[in-house]
Amino acid sequence: MKRNSRLSAVLHALMHMAERDRPMTSDELAHCLDTNAVVVRRTMAGLRDAGIVASGRGHGGGWQFARPLDDISLFDIYNALGEPILFQIGPATEMPGCAVERSVNAVIGEALKDAEAMLMARFRQKTLADLAADFHLAVLAKAARPDTG
Repeated sequence: MKRNSRLSAVLHALMHMAERDRPMTSDELAHCLDTNAVVVRRTMAGLRDAGIVASGRGHGGGWQFARPLDDISLFDIYNALGEPILFQIGPATEMPGCAVERSVNAVIGEALKDAEAMLMARFRQKTLADLAADFHLAVLAKAARPDTG
């Protein structure tokens, strides 16, 4: 089953941006993500419309943050991406008149609703500053064990 990794990819790109002290071009971000610059521009345009990033043209232009990292939550980014479907599982629709299917769908639906609420709460709590701090801790931990590859 194919997973939607768009949120992960966007967070990856944003962390590369956070590590730079200058704007990044779509080509640079595309290289970081092993994708096409057109895909980057399309995705970043949604983030720009949400006030997360800004873009500049010409020499020295590119994508940069429009707000401080601690003011950008994962929830903000999730919303800017159009709220991608979180779970691949869902209710059955083959036999809507079947009492068993309705019971199963009610249980699954309630569980998915609860899981989505917990995930959205976590996305609201976590910021890009938190991700950057986690990244820096991972880099420091790796540096402390140089023989681990």
